[in-house]
Amino acid sequence: MSNKAVINTEKAPAAIGPYSQAVKAGNTVYLSGQIPLDPATMEIVSDDFELQARQVFTNLQAVCEEAAGTLGDIVKLNLYLVELDNFAIVNKVMEEFFDMPFPARAAVGVKALPKGSQVEAEAVMVIGD
Repeated sequence: MSNKAVINTEKAPAAIGPYSQAVKAGNTVYLSGQIPLDPATMEIVSDDFELQARQVFTNLQAVCEEAAGTLGDIVKLNLYLVELDNFAIVNKVMEEFFDMPFPARAAVGVKALPKGSQVEAEAVMVIGD
């Protein structure tokens, strides 16, 4: 018997490939990368980086909640940015979504992201005892 469960919510974009929105193993939840897709239209919300960052965190939040957690339960966050010049903006937006203590984090500059997104985030969350 496996202690692995797939997490899926309509409040976040459907997977655009062969993966799950998140997978829970024990009390650890591995959240797949979220890009700034509107879950209803599956389109990028805007060309504006700040609006894209907000949508990414909104999407992560929806998946966390479906897994019976919150953004505050995230222990590790990986950010992927097409333009590292947007680092200050993503920090500002992140502070609106997360409280201290903040999760451990990496921010990586990449050449491109799916669907022309400017930002993507993936996370690991620990819930319960």
